[in-house]
Amino acid sequence: MERTCEELFKRRRSYYELSAESPVSDVQIEEIVRFALKYIPSAFNSQSTRLVLLLHEHHAELWKIVKRTLRAIVPEEAFARTEEKVDRSFASGYGTVLFYEDTAVVRALQQRFPTYAGNFPVWSEHTSAMHQLALWTLLEEAGFGASLQHYNPLIDKDVRAQWRLPEEWRLIAQMPFGLPLAPPAEKAFEPVEARMRIFR
Repeated sequence: MERTCEELFKRRRSYYELSAESPVSDVQIEEIVRFALKYIPSAFNSQSTRLVLLLHEHHAELWKIVKRTLRAIVPEEAFARTEEKVDRSFASGYGTVLFYEDTAVVRALQQRFPTYAGNFPVWSEHTSAMHQLALWTLLEEAGFGASLQHYNPLIDKDVRAQWRLPEEWRLIAQMPFGLPLAPPAEKAFEPVEARMRIFR
């Protein structure tokens, strides 16, 4: 039974206990990522978003980089707890999507439309956010649990070197996903009336 768009957005939540199993094939995961990359809008049709899909040993390597990076800056007495969180909530999953924005595209638009030069970096962030929400929702619909993480800029250099990614690509976020092992935490909502205005 197909769910409505509203139901899909309602079901999209942060899952922090993941297993390295997948309800769909790797090819289907790739198709989901390709779909989001192709059809999500961007300012001036810039298409500045870049996505990196890490599966299997590549997914594991990313979270090794995260732990190595954190070990160097987290106090020793606190690292065990940090490592446990990374292992249980992120590394334990099936894969990770890295969200990048191509700064070369943004700079070209700034030069082409100088009146809006200051806006293009902001609009680039908007573009990435739309891709994040869409991909998160599509992964949820496929049966995955996911969350959005931000270990950048701490890991940027090592990740770029590991997968030989262009210097112009700026890392925005990481989305680990896998089969959820536990339901998401209860979500509290601020009153909608306090967060919107309606004029009739």
